[in-house]
Amino acid sequence: MASSHAPIVTLTMNPALDVSTSTPSVIPERKLRCGATRLDPGGGGVNVSRAIRNLGGRSLAIYPLGGPTGQAYRQLLEAEAVVGRVVTIAGSTRESFTVDETGSGEQFRFVLQGPTLREPEWRACLSAVGDLLPDDGYLVLSGSLPLGVPDDFYGRLAVVCRENGVRCVVDTSGPALAAALDAGVHLIKPSLRELADLVGADALDAADRVAAARTIVERGQAEVVALTLGGDGATLVTADEVVDLPTPHVDVKSAVGAGDSFLAALVLRRAQGADWRSAFRTAVAAGSATAMLPATELCHADDVARLEAQLPAE
Repeated sequence: MASSHAPIVTLTMNPALDVSTSTPSVIPERKLRCGATRLDPGGGGVNVSRAIRNLGGRSLAIYPLGGPTGQAYRQLLEAEAVVGRVVTIAGSTRESFTVDETGSGEQFRFVLQGPTLREPEWRACLSAVGDLLPDDGYLVLSGSLPLGVPDDFYGRLAVVCRENGVRCVVDTSGPALAAALDAGVHLIKPSLRELADLVGADALDAADRVAAARTIVERGQAEVVALTLGGDGATLVTADEVVDLPTPHVDVKSAVGAGDSFLAALVLRRAQGADWRSAFRTAVAAGSATAMLPATELCHADDVARLEAQLPAE
């Protein structure tokens, strides 16, 4: 992919040092001998930045870090040549722990509780974004909010984006997502469960989910809804079109980071000037290209191109 594109900034308020390993079987009350351990700097926005880099693009990642875990996290990210702005906090950056059970092919994911941010710390994150707003570009707000951060945090940033002509992209859930939609954003990437929660439904069939996404667009809450459906593909809804794509067939090794890679490819391709349909095809391919890799590894550009070519022609 071409490297020239509109600027992209990502924000990860709750980064995690991803620890991944494997063991033959997970058995209670046993000492489980594990295989090799892999460490990756994780969290929604940082994963988006890492995937953008893998796809030949550039972005600036903003994230709070603290403690020994935060120091290790920063070293790992710098080694991957991801440009970042660190906001130092008092608490220690959290960890997440993924174990692949090789005997069954099952994956166990443990997300540990992160630090509580004090008001001066989360306000420093707001200031960092304000200082680094991507003019005529994209701000990607991705991942959960840590303890201590108000639910309307992403909503506040959505207002700043609108006032400055920046496209605000949000990938989160619950009250944080609802508050962002109240403010109005460019794009959201909900799962089916998250979309159902937004419209107060217990479940959504194919017609209902398109109607729900259209409602969000018509209300002006988001210009675009990119609905990810795991192995069932994805649906893109704008004011003018609805696009459905299946998931390319791959041998799934790990779902970690697949959604982040999807979002990374979608934003990067749009930043490069691609139309929605073309960008959406690359996004679906990027999600699958990550799912076929083990542990917390993210998509490779050659795999994305190969899988995109396998998607049905328009």
